[in-house]
Amino acid sequence: MIRAVLGLLLGLALGLWLSGPAGAQPAAEWARHAGPTAGPTRVIGGTALGCLAGAVALPPEGAGFEAVRISRNRHWGTPELVRFTQTLAAEAQRARFPPLWIGDLAQPRGGPMPWGHASHQTGLDVDIWLDLRPRGATPRDARENIDVPTLVLPDQSAVDPARFMPRHGELIRLAATQPGVDRVLVNHGIKRSLCRMYPGAEWLRRVRPWRGHDSHMHIRIRCPSGQAECRDIPPPPPGDGCDASLDWWLTEEARRPAPRPPGPPPVMPAACAAVFSAR
Repeated sequence: MIRAVLGLLLGLALGLWLSGPAGAQPAAEWARHAGPTAGPTRVIGGTALGCLAGAVALPPEGAGFEAVRISRNRHWGTPELVRFTQTLAAEAQRARFPPLWIGDLAQPRGGPMPWGHASHQTGLDVDIWLDLRPRGATPRDARENIDVPTLVLPDQSAVDPARFMPRHGELIRLAATQPGVDRVLVNHGIKRSLCRMYPGAEWLRRVRPWRGHDSHMHIRIRCPSGQAECRDIPPPPPGDGCDASLDWWLTEEARRPAPRPPGPPPVMPAACAAVFSAR
C-alpha cells in the first residue's frame, strides 16, 4: 500500500515537473533511461520538443549500414524510422555505396538530449555520415571514434572539390527521394553545390540548408499515420530553394546569429510525463 502511494506521488510530482514552467527540458534525466517503454509506439509532440513511447532499436549493423557510437544509446526510433533507415541503406548497398555510417536517431524514450542536438526527440530523425571512402566492415569499437572530414570549403561558399564527389550528391538524392521524407538537412555549401549539379530538380525542395551538417546529413521523416499526438513542422516553401534564401547563409547575420532573447523555458507536452516515469 505504501509503495503504491509513493508511486502515485512520484508520478504526480513528475507530471508537475515536466508539464509546469519549471520542467523545461530535463535533458540529463531523459538520457538516463536505458530502455524504452513497453506497449505500442506513441509519438508525442514535435521533433524539437517531444518524446517517444514504445521505441524500437536500430540493429548495430545490417545490410548496407553500421551504427556508430553505439555507447551513446541513441539508436532508437519509431518502427517507420528504423525501416526507412534499413531500406535506404539496402538501396545504397545495391548502388555500390560503402556501408552507411548511421549516427544518432533518438534516445530510448526520445526527449531532449543533454548535448549534440536540439531535435531528435520523437524518433523521426536520423543522421547519416557522408563518408564514402572505400572500406569494408568496421568493428564496433572502432566505430566509437569515427572522424569524418568536412566536405565544404572554409568559407562555406561551396563544397571542397578535393573531398566532395558526385557520389555524395547521388546519396543525398537517394535519401531525399525516399517515400515519407520531410527534410534532408545539409550545410548550405553542400546545398549550393547540389543546386548546380541538379538544376530544377523537384527533390531539392526537401534538401534544406542548416548550420553544421558539413560532414553528415540529417534526415527527418513525417509523422506516421495514426499518430494524432505527433506534430509535423510546416512543409518546406515552394521551389527548389536555390534562390536568394540560400544566399542569406553567407551574410553576416547568418554567420554570427544574435543570441536568443531571454524568456520562459520551453514546456514538454504533458503526456511525456507518463513516458518519462513508466517502468
